[in-house]
Amino acid sequence: MLREHDIVTLMVDVPEEGLKAGDVGTIISVHGDGAEFVVEVVEPDGWTAGIAGMSPGQVRPASAEEIRRACGEPAAV
Repeated sequence: MLREHDIVTLMVDVPEEGLKAGDVGTIISVHGDGAEFVVEVVEPDGWTAGIAGMSPGQVRPASAEEIRRACGEPAAV
């Protein structure tokens, strides 16, 4: 079960927020016993790229590699 502060990967585009499937974000709140999450996606420079309400089927836990890429770090060798 996903919880507040978990790092997730978006599985769908959210065009109204400028977010795309594959973006990595953090769950900033959980509603309805996990029926909806509010996810914030942040750019590597620290600015918020977008905030969106997501259902459990629209996000998944992010992998370590996805997190490194989102932070602007080089890929693991």
